[in-house]
Amino acid sequence: MRVLAVETSSLAGGVALLDDERLVAEYLLDVSVTHSERLMAAVDQVLTGARWTGRDLGGLAVAVGPGSFTGLRIAVSTAKGLALALGLPIAAVPTLDAMAAALPWAALPVCPVLDARKGEVYASLYRWDGAAMRREWEYLALAPEALAARLGEPTLLVGDGAPAVRSPHARTVPPPRRLPSPACVGVLGLERLRRGETVPAATLAPLYLRPSEAELKRRGVAVS
Repeated sequence: MRVLAVETSSLAGGVALLDDERLVAEYLLDVSVTHSERLMAAVDQVLTGARWTGRDLGGLAVAVGPGSFTGLRIAVSTAKGLALALGLPIAAVPTLDAMAAALPWAALPVCPVLDARKGEVYASLYRWDGAAMRREWEYLALAPEALAARLGEPTLLVGDGAPAVRSPHARTVPPPRRLPSPACVGVLGLERLRRGETVPAATLAPLYLRPSEAELKRRGVAVS
């Protein structure tokens, strides 16, 4: 199955193409340019480079969060549009799951950490069980200090929020492994597509762990 994967949970967003387990193309850009300006251009670029068209795709995989509210909305909207236009099934992939999947066979537990702003991070904890990265915590939005207090053993931290977690148990990984990977979103998405675990375009939604500023304002809640 040929799959297009979309990942815009953080500033470093991108897309990937997979032909079954083979990674055909991956585009990743960590710059201060909004995803709305570059996402469809990136999709066109990887499809053109692979000499594919949208009609060659068998499914879509999209990282649904947690992460940047704006980035996730753009990814979800793009996936919905492509799915409806091309008649493609969608696999929704939690961002933290995909980040942990970038470190299979890790001897230590893996904790993906994304900057959630407002003094918080998004995080969860995973451990290799011999076949896949198994999630042991819920998806959390919490202060870096609270996350540090939860780490009771040496743990690999990945993601742009990792530097804020000051713990004697924290172990960092090389920079190329720290960012969310469109390719890992594609791998997990492919597995879900094969199992029939798809989401209709009409009901596809980001995984938010807390309300956005716009939602808080609609509720009349003060936003600092």
